[in-house]
Amino acid sequence: MSGEEIIKSVIRQLDERGWAQYEHFLKPAAIGELAAACREGIAAQRFHRAGVGHGKTWQKREDIRGDLVCWMDEDDEIPAWQFYLERLEKLRRIVNHVFFLGLHDFEGHLAVYPPGSFYRRHLDQFADAPERRLTAILYLNDNWTLDDGGQLRLYLDDGGSLDIYPQAGRFVTFLSDRFEHEVLPARRERLALTGWFRRRTLLPAW
Repeated sequence: MSGEEIIKSVIRQLDERGWAQYEHFLKPAAIGELAAACREGIAAQRFHRAGVGHGKTWQKREDIRGDLVCWMDEDDEIPAWQFYLERLEKLRRIVNHVFFLGLHDFEGHLAVYPPGSFYRRHLDQFADAPERRLTAILYLNDNWTLDDGGQLRLYLDDGGSLDIYPQAGRFVTFLSDRFEHEVLPARRERLALTGWFRRRTLLPAW
């Protein structure tokens, strides 16, 4: 499919259920380039332990999450990253046009889950910082199998849940303030590019 057709499919799913999944969001060569950048970052010790909370409440809690992250900059000179940002920008513009979410920018990081690590059930939008509106995840793992674990478990509006395996090229997006989710324990190294579309912080009127 063309980039426009991919975006249309994602928008249609968001409209129907508030979340979307799309296979082969980027071509395999681009996924491979992002996975290589992730592993190079690990070797160069650019990753650090992720925490929970926001601002003064931030803390490391390995009983809640065990991933390591490396924040990406929009100027990072990785062609696949720049192409991904361009596709996300097209998605942002159409989401704003269709859903009036007021999305302003995107922040993202590479995330590595070492074998055995997980992330307990949570929402991506902080109670004291509601800027995050739409979560976007791109998986970078070749030949992932059911035995490898590491599913994204998405808790749905009807009280049920959906397990999504982190296969390379799979793109998942959902409303950050609506869907609780967790990452089940992975049995092998699990790579993802995770980020959030944000709206501007509204300043108080004085």
